[in-house]
Amino acid sequence: MPPPRNEMLTWEEVDGLISHLIPQFDEDYEAMVMITRGGIIPGGLLAEAMGITHLLTAAVDFPAQVEKEVAKLAAWPQFIQFPEDHLLRGRRILVVDDVWGSGRTITSVKIRVSAAGGFPHTCVLHFNPHRNLFGSARPDYYAAITDAHIVYPWEIDRGIDRVILNEM
Repeated sequence: MPPPRNEMLTWEEVDGLISHLIPQFDEDYEAMVMITRGGIIPGGLLAEAMGITHLLTAAVDFPAQVEKEVAKLAAWPQFIQFPEDHLLRGRRILVVDDVWGSGRTITSVKIRVSAAGGFPHTCVLHFNPHRNLFGSARPDYYAAITDAHIVYPWEIDRGIDRVILNEM
């Protein structure tokens, strides 16, 4: 199997994806849960455009404690950070991440928001149906379908050799 191709996006392309998402929303959302780290920037852009001020974050990890790839995919999520139930209960929640690859992270967050009494809908910039582990499940909202590994502008290496230091 060939390695996945990389696709590097510009800020202008991200802006176009956000503009493509905005008209898709068929209801108002009372809060947003942004999945760290990938969902922070798209979530912030969407929150600003949609006027959502109740912003929350969720951090999820899938421990890789076993050797076999299949067993790794079956690992239970570890929630490093998650909003308290009372912040979600009874609210329409937009759950935002950058990409739905396997779908494990965003689905875990969606299930936990539902368990807290919230009404979650998922939103990503990119949906990769080729990696999806959830059959016909897909994000409620997505801007593009891809089979590539997406490199967003905020993920570009910003090491010391790429930063111009301003002397005062």
